[in-house]
Amino acid sequence: MAAINFKSKIYKLEHLAGHYIDIPASVVKKAGGVGKQRFICTVNKVMHWKCGLVAHKAGGAYILLNKKQMQTGGFNVEQTVNVSLQKDSSQYGMDVPKELHEVFKQDKIAKERFDKLAPGKRRYIIYYINQVKSSDLKIERAVRLIGNLKRLPEGKETFVGILAKG
Repeated sequence: MAAINFKSKIYKLEHLAGHYIDIPASVVKKAGGVGKQRFICTVNKVMHWKCGLVAHKAGGAYILLNKKQMQTGGFNVEQTVNVSLQKDSSQYGMDVPKELHEVFKQDKIAKERFDKLAPGKRRYIIYYINQVKSSDLKIERAVRLIGNLKRLPEGKETFVGILAKG
């Protein structure tokens, strides 16, 4: 899929803390709809990240922007931005930290259990591990989360169970 380029505006989310880029219905249609697809979103040719489309009103969608992205990009509410969406062909839709790769290299059963999870749960585990900067903390989180995953009955994995501290 070739990149989809369009102009849009940034708005404040009414029901949650945060902001979003509005995606018109015509762009959602070109992108193949809202669903299991992941994209690399580039804004104003300077900032890019992996994302998914969240269904919105009248066949449109939106892409979430967190506080750090708003600050890094110097974005404001109602600002018009140039957006480019490129299909993300990576395995999990997020960059897997090397610490989690190492856990998988050492424990093939853990990798098999991880791969059986729903895509959103896999992405959340990756996201949660990536939220800390220290490699030691990433290792600690990867070992804890994957250990919890292996202890849970297959098909009964919950976020609470995966994130349990002990």
